[in-house]
Amino acid sequence: MQTLLQHYRGSLIFTAICLGLGVWLGFEQGQGWVGMLELMWIVVVLSILEISLSFDNAVVNATVLRDMSEKWQWRFLTWGIAIAVFGMRIVFPLAIVAIAANLGPIDALNLSLNDPERYEAIVSSAHIGIAGFGGAFLTMVGLNYFFDADKEVHWIAVVERFLVKVSVVKAAEIGLLLLALYFISLMLNDADALTFLVAGILGLVTYLVVDAIGTLLDLADKKKMAEGAVRSGLGGFLYLEVLDASFSFDGVIGAFALTNNMLVIALGLSIGAMFVRSMTIHLVRAGTLAQYRYLENGAFWAIIVLGAIMLLSAVFHIPETITGLLGATLIGISLYWSIRHNRKYGDSENEPVTSPPSA
Repeated sequence: MQTLLQHYRGSLIFTAICLGLGVWLGFEQGQGWVGMLELMWIVVVLSILEISLSFDNAVVNATVLRDMSEKWQWRFLTWGIAIAVFGMRIVFPLAIVAIAANLGPIDALNLSLNDPERYEAIVSSAHIGIAGFGGAFLTMVGLNYFFDADKEVHWIAVVERFLVKVSVVKAAEIGLLLLALYFISLMLNDADALTFLVAGILGLVTYLVVDAIGTLLDLADKKKMAEGAVRSGLGGFLYLEVLDASFSFDGVIGAFALTNNMLVIALGLSIGAMFVRSMTIHLVRAGTLAQYRYLENGAFWAIIVLGAIMLLSAVFHIPETITGLLGATLIGISLYWSIRHNRKYGDSENEPVTSPPSA
């Protein structure tokens, strides 16, 4: 219990501070006790929404973070949370409004505080571009994991082994994503289709650039390690920050279903983002990924599903509840399959499961 609290102490303190700010904000806006309690309820629901949408993010983060030094793990938890909270939950929506409405930063901030209805409408109007960019980036993250000729652990064995075989075709996952972008764009009007395709291609290029930077930094790290230096983890840090940004798109847009108050949204999503960081560190320090064989596979399938949902959301309205439930269900089933493997085979590295987990 004490070890568990050690991982989440910072998140609990941060939550207490945010809830205190929520109480102050409720009374400051002259809403009285009833209004304050309603505001606090929205903050709690938003934090739960963020955690449910981003639990698979925590698992994927852990796969990268476990290879980084403790120094960079600490930087991810501190610098990273500052970027996640202030960058994606506050600055990012304001930047969308500033660009879409051709406003300066201060005017965009004033609009968010004094005209929340118009602020919400402008942010929501940018949904197609956000869906294209975030969906393309997340889909590439998931596909790249399965299109890997060296991948040995297979959860949904029939599908995953087939993807491993297909991975010998260079850039097969890129072609698959481009086809998906094209077919979805056919369901949009010309202007929206262009926005969607450009945003999707930018998401793809961003993934390729971040992946290339990470590869170059890894090569530099290996050279330093050969000379006795410690791996920096800068490439992994950059990758994790872009990944977190892509995951946060859905939460930021979905938050407007509950409130258009920017401060309330920032408080609720920030609590969730902090807990996701703590869960990531917990998974790394506890060695959970090594203990549960198929958990990593389940998380990356959840990412592919989330990426596909984001892409399709440019055409169809898909409630955030469904998105969160699908991700949690995939991770839950992969966890169960891992426990089943451990009970039956112990520490064996053999691959006993040859059928999909639904069997």
